[in-house]
Amino acid sequence: MLTVIVGGFFGDEGKGKIAAYLAIADNCRYAVRTGSINAGHTVYFEGKAYKLRSIPSGFVNKSTELLIAPGALIRLDVLWNELKELNVKERTKIDYNAGIIEEKHIELEKRDSVLTSIGSTFQGVGAAMSDRVLRKLKLAKDTEELRGMLIDVSEKVNYAVDSGENVIIEGTQGTFLSLYHGTYPYVTSRDTTASGIISEVGIGPKKVGDVILVFKSFVTRVGEGPLENEMSKEEAEKLGLVEKGTVTGRMRRVAPFNVNLAKRAIMLNSATQIAITKIDWLFKEAYGVKEWSKLPPEARKWIEGLEAELKVPITLVGTGEDTMQVVDRRKEVGL
Repeated sequence: MLTVIVGGFFGDEGKGKIAAYLAIADNCRYAVRTGSINAGHTVYFEGKAYKLRSIPSGFVNKSTELLIAPGALIRLDVLWNELKELNVKERTKIDYNAGIIEEKHIELEKRDSVLTSIGSTFQGVGAAMSDRVLRKLKLAKDTEELRGMLIDVSEKVNYAVDSGENVIIEGTQGTFLSLYHGTYPYVTSRDTTASGIISEVGIGPKKVGDVILVFKSFVTRVGEGPLENEMSKEEAEKLGLVEKGTVTGRMRRVAPFNVNLAKRAIMLNSATQIAITKIDWLFKEAYGVKEWSKLPPEARKWIEGLEAELKVPITLVGTGEDTMQVVDRRKEVGL
């Protein structure tokens, strides 16, 4: 079955954690990464933190093969560093048509005053996407160093799904950073909804089994752009909701969970399941819990109330930073 993992707000929702958990829990054959290096996914596994910008978070399952989609953009130095750190080169494959970010793209962005004003990460992604639209971007198939790693990812994924194998596609950033559906112009350079994510891989919507929309128990945003009910820095610190971005290291702006925004994200992505992460940040006693019945009553009440309002089952609840600190309710709700 094909599962697509999508960010519900502005990124940093915990997609990497959920993707890593599912790779193990569902013993996925393939984990596929879309997007680019401007989005970092942090995975905590067996006592170590991994900050990933190219490799799928599903690397935690040693039997899962790792694929980088044709719609992805990669930077060779970032890729080599991750392959070396994770020791996964033998099970990592890249599509022939994945794009290559070069140093010129990074330098071009640093000189762009518009990108400065909207809070760009200056990773060269927007400039590389522009070159792709203009049909002049260098692709993986044009890159000698990648020769032994190239395959047709679309064909591989479609065949696996048709054969009944479990595949996860790990989207990047969040729904409201989408170029088409986000808070324009404070958005990224691609569509980050489920439709855009599967398009980057090359698989049609009829083959999608589940769309899991990932929300954090509160909303955060890095950089410029609107954020409804934004807390002051002092409020966020008082509540213990202070975070920094994986790629930029910038402080994340904070707001309470936004039900109306969540409902729109559900509509835009046709979500079939919801994952909530960092419930332990709201309810400290929830930390590390792995069974629904052992969650604090107030945490269960909060989740059940949200589920009733959103009308989509909340199946996965993150209770800590480690990949396996998850309450998995899928069987309980009949999935």
